Amino acid sequence: MEQRTPSARGAGWAADADTRGLALLMHAAFFLLLGASLSRFLLRHPGEARTPWIIGLSVALAALYVIGPVLGSRPTPRSLLWLGALVAVWMVLVVLAPSFAWCAVPLFYTGLRILPPRASLALVALLTLFVVAAQLRLADGFDPNLILAPPAVAAVATAVFVHTQRQAARQDELIGDLLRTRRELAATERREGTLAERQRLSMEIHDTLAQGLSSQQMLLQAADRTWDTDPATARRHIRTATGIAERNLAEARRFVHDLAPADLAEGGGLDAALHALAARETAQAQGRPTVRCHVEGAPHAALPDRVQSALLRIAQGALANVTEHADATEAALTLTHLDDRIVLDIADNGHGFAPAAHTGAPGGVRGHGLPAMRARLRQLGGSLTIESAPGEGTVVTAAVPLTDGPPAALTPQDPT
Repeated sequence: MEQRTPSARGAGWAADADTRGLALLMHAAFFLLLGASLSRFLLRHPGEARTPWIIGLSVALAALYVIGPVLGSRPTPRSLLWLGALVAVWMVLVVLAPSFAWCAVPLFYTGLRILPPRASLALVALLTLFVVAAQLRLADGFDPNLILAPPAVAAVATAVFVHTQRQAARQDELIGDLLRTRRELAATERREGTLAERQRLSMEIHDTLAQGLSSQQMLLQAADRTWDTDPATARRHIRTATGIAERNLAEARRFVHDLAPADLAEGGGLDAALHALAARETAQAQGRPTVRCHVEGAPHAALPDRVQSALLRIAQGALANVTEHADATEAALTLTHLDDRIVLDIADNGHGFAPAAHTGAPGGVRGHGLPAMRARLRQLGGSLTIESAPGEGTVVTAAVPLTDGPPAALTPQDPT
């Protein structure tokens, strides 16, 4: 069943209220005209033989009219039979007492509401002819107004009703358009949310499971090469790969639980997580590179979880690049707490590269790290700066503002 939005329901209720208001007005007008016609007849023709018939037919006409709303406005057999009886009683009344002719105006509305367009217009024309005939019977002589006024009144009544119906139909159409637009907007938002979540998950997997699997592959390949010549070193590589697999397993379980980094879930905040990351990377790489961690300042308030998670993932991704590509002997993580922002520097003394020439590897297995870092920081309104040159090492700086604001622009050293 289609659900309407509050605004659509409000518009629908407004249209229903207009229709009900017009119906109540016509009902009141009918009984007022019927009472006025009966009073006029009784005052002008007291004690006539037809008086009991006029009173009885008036009561019957009123009773029939009261039944109408119960039958509804659809052209069902019962409603058509009721409308025929109502018009027939009114016609008999007009023949007996022409003053009842003006009750035709509410009957116009009734016929237009129930009958199809052509049938309703034929009924209006028939009722108008009876009104003209009745007015001519009451007149002392020929009066053109009596011939022209009833058709004019019928035309105005019909035009008002048709206009009201078209307005109601237009309103229903606008409500339908609004509902369709709302559904399309909701579908678009769901698609955008799905794409954003997929991008986030791809970055999470790249910075954890993919990097860990890559390290395991390198260690196992090294163990395979030294298995016969240096079994002790091979076993050490295997133990290191086992440790990485344990961390990957913890990360995978954390993905299932709440997608939070396992180091942060262990407590201690970002500072402790970075120290643990530095120690683990040093142990896994067997001292090449040696990773140190330094924290400057202290946060004035608790960092948002998404900021801590993003910076930790950036540190993991940057250190994975250092281990795999930089051929560095030392690396350093420096976290600086400032009044208005938090800054993470990842520096190494490796062979470096030319940032301006770095375009990644589209379509390849590698090359996702830096774009993932930029995407994470862009979501937080932060910026990424890369300072490097061939033979001079690399410094990757991630800065995140601690106040709400628009995303920071990329610096010249941050190639796209």
